[in-house]
Amino acid sequence: MLKDIAPKGRAASVRNARELRRGLSLPEVLLWKALRKRPNGLKFRRQHPSGPYILDFFCSDARLAIEIDGLAHSLGDRPIQDERRDRWFQEEGISTLRIPAADVLRDVGSVVAYVVAKTRVRLPLHHPASPGGPPPRYKLGED
Repeated sequence: MLKDIAPKGRAASVRNARELRRGLSLPEVLLWKALRKRPNGLKFRRQHPSGPYILDFFCSDARLAIEIDGLAHSLGDRPIQDERRDRWFQEEGISTLRIPAADVLRDVGSVVAYVVAKTRVRLPLHHPASPGGPPPRYKLGED
C-alpha cells in the first residue's frame, strides 16, 4: 500500500464522516457492499475525511475519490461547489470520479466494473522502495 497522500481531515470533518457512515444513501450502500469486498484487490474507504471535505469513497493507492451524485448536485450553486472541491483535490494529487446515483440504482454491477477500471488505470506501475531501500535479505528470512 502506498503512502496516503490525502490531506488529513479536520476535526469537524472526522466527526461528520462518522455520522455520515451511519446514514449512507441507498446508492452509497449498494456501491459500498461491492467495494468493501476489495474487487481486484483494491481497497476503498467510505466517507473518508480529507481536508475540509468528506469523500464518499476513496482509493488511496490510486489517489482516486469516487463521488455519488444525487439530484441535489445539479441544483443551485452545488455544481460550482463541486467544481471547486474537485479542483482542490486535483491540486492535492487526487482525481475525482463522479457517478450519478441513478446509474448505481440502475446497474450497480456495471458501476463497480467502471470504478475498478478507472481505479486500475490510476495505479502506479510499482510500489516505490521504502526510505533507505529494501530491507537486508537476512531480515526477510532468506539466506
